[in-house]
Amino acid sequence: MRRHPAVPWILPFLIFIGLLAIQQAVAIPAWLRFTVSMAAILVVSRVPLRGGPSKPLLSILLGIGVFVIWVAPDVIAPNWHHFILFDNSIMGHPAGNTPPASKSDPVFLLFRIAISVIAVPILEELFWRGWLMRWIIDSRDFERVPLGTFQPAAFWLVAILFASEHGSFWDVGLAAGIVYNWWMIRTRNVWDCIIAHAVTNGVLAAYVIGAGQWQYWL
Repeated sequence: MRRHPAVPWILPFLIFIGLLAIQQAVAIPAWLRFTVSMAAILVVSRVPLRGGPSKPLLSILLGIGVFVIWVAPDVIAPNWHHFILFDNSIMGHPAGNTPPASKSDPVFLLFRIAISVIAVPILEELFWRGWLMRWIIDSRDFERVPLGTFQPAAFWLVAILFASEHGSFWDVGLAAGIVYNWWMIRTRNVWDCIIAHAVTNGVLAAYVIGAGQWQYWL
């Protein structure tokens, strides 16, 4: 299985989603979710992660910009994500899932931040913009499609699916997906998207903990 060309791009994401599904029934410690996710990345995804960013500073600034997009609706209109379009039985509820006792647990917070800032940006960017955008263009041989190739259906389908992953925050998830997709097309470099995504999640984590905005940690 490790020889299949899609495995390095999709397996860490699938393992992470599987852990989230199990988490609904059985509590999995944050340290274990982080460790398993990073182990999968290190074992199977080293080849796609060779090299480095081409525009690190701009990627950092872009990540900060996406954070602003993410929180702006709720800052401007505090009840925004309680409208029926976002707060419903299909999309879920913008309440977060951090147990009250964990909000003051330094070990939990350390690994929850690590998941958000290290593991998630890598495994999601490999999957969404490294693999799926190209697979939609050529499902028989996605490797023939260069990273960052623009095709309208692939661009918008990935943005929409990325938005659906974020539940009640699908609107800002859609905006973020559009920005990250655009950045992949501009840079043709998965590391630039990883950095932007990591910065967004890092600043968001600081905002969640510092301002007590736990609803953003779904």
